[in-house]
Amino acid sequence: MKKHLILSQIAVCASLAFAGFSAYADVTGSAQAGQGKVWLCTGCHSIPDYRADYPLTYRVPMLGGQNAAYIVTALSEYKKGERKHPTMRSIAASLSDQDMADIGEYYAAQTASSPNNPLK
Repeated sequence: MKKHLILSQIAVCASLAFAGFSAYADVTGSAQAGQGKVWLCTGCHSIPDYRADYPLTYRVPMLGGQNAAYIVTALSEYKKGERKHPTMRSIAASLSDQDMADIGEYYAAQTASSPNNPLK
């Protein structure tokens, strides 16, 4: 009995995970479109070794070269309230799925060999 219950719970979790994944699979990001959407990100994410200090001290990561899917996931989690930084939550709340995909692709396209770009 327990085995069937556990298997059914795993099946439900897997179907929910794939349903969430397929919702984002329909959105294709554009690095070029993302370039016009990252202006707000640069205030914190373009400063080397920056630490935000409200309400706690957070190390602010540089985003250039980060995986696009990771950025989309992080922004989605902020928007849903699963991640708690208040500034990021309010910024992510204003973004559409397309905005998130474009921002993810923009930052994924940045590499160490990219021209010196203040938006990295």
